[in-house]
Amino acid sequence: MPPRTATGHFTFTRWEEDPAGPADVLPRLARASVANTFSGGIEAAGTTCAYTIAYLTATTGTYTGIELLTGSLDGREGGFAVEQRGTFHEDGTTRCSFEVVPGSGTGELAGLRGTGSFLARHGEPSVPYTFAYELDR
Repeated sequence: MPPRTATGHFTFTRWEEDPAGPADVLPRLARASVANTFSGGIEAAGTTCAYTIAYLTATTGTYTGIELLTGSLDGREGGFAVEQRGTFHEDGTTRCSFEVVPGSGTGELAGLRGTGSFLARHGEPSVPYTFAYELDR
């Protein structure tokens, strides 16, 4: 199957963050448990996501995480995991790239490979994403 591109938006439905060490020093670490709802090419409600965050200042830093998505991709039912790596900046933007965890595709998404990205702006309720992918079948 030739490469495809899925686009759409996601919204944060839950964000719970806790310190992972001293909260009064920089850099500092935190963990976040997050749920998102995707629409568009990816349809997935209530995803599960875990982030480890390194704050370099009160408003800048970097993070890594894994997100589990269950629902559909361009009408194909199943689930998959993505590994995320991002940065957040003083201007309120967050840039993230993500890649499908090899072997994580289930159902009609078995064999899924792909990469994507998003740019979030603090305070905007919906975040656009782009996801380029291939399927073995």
